[in-house]
Amino acid sequence: MKLIAHNRKARHDYDILEKIEAGLVLTGTEVKALRVGRANLKDSFARIEQGHAVLQNMYIGPYDQGNIRNHDPTRLRRLLLHRYQIRRLVGRVSEKGLTLVPLSLYFNDKGIAKVELGLARGRKTYDKREAVAEREAQREIERALRQSQKEDR
Repeated sequence: MKLIAHNRKARHDYDILEKIEAGLVLTGTEVKALRVGRANLKDSFARIEQGHAVLQNMYIGPYDQGNIRNHDPTRLRRLLLHRYQIRRLVGRVSEKGLTLVPLSLYFNDKGIAKVELGLARGRKTYDKREAVAEREAQREIERALRQSQKEDR
């Protein structure tokens, strides 16, 4: 698995309830740009329109060697999901406060571009502070354990 882009802000702004892997419908220059690493998932989101899952605001930079057939960097990209997955997501997303957020974009073992979607609930500001405080406390505990193990030797 070769990671192309990672949405770090999503894990900060949302509580991830569930993860789903989906394929992408891409053009040739988009795939070549992804292989170079020109992608950004910041501010992107997925939604269900007319029975299809689409990814919006995902930026894939233009391919340098592309000609007049180069792609639009922020076009709608269709996600490849099974019909039962889409139906299930429609039900879940219709719940108040849930949204689909892309977490990472990568090439799988077969070289196919995949996006990992997260069914997420938005965090409030105080929740974000609480999560940061928990992370810091966990780091302090681990640091103290390592220090005590060094002293025991």
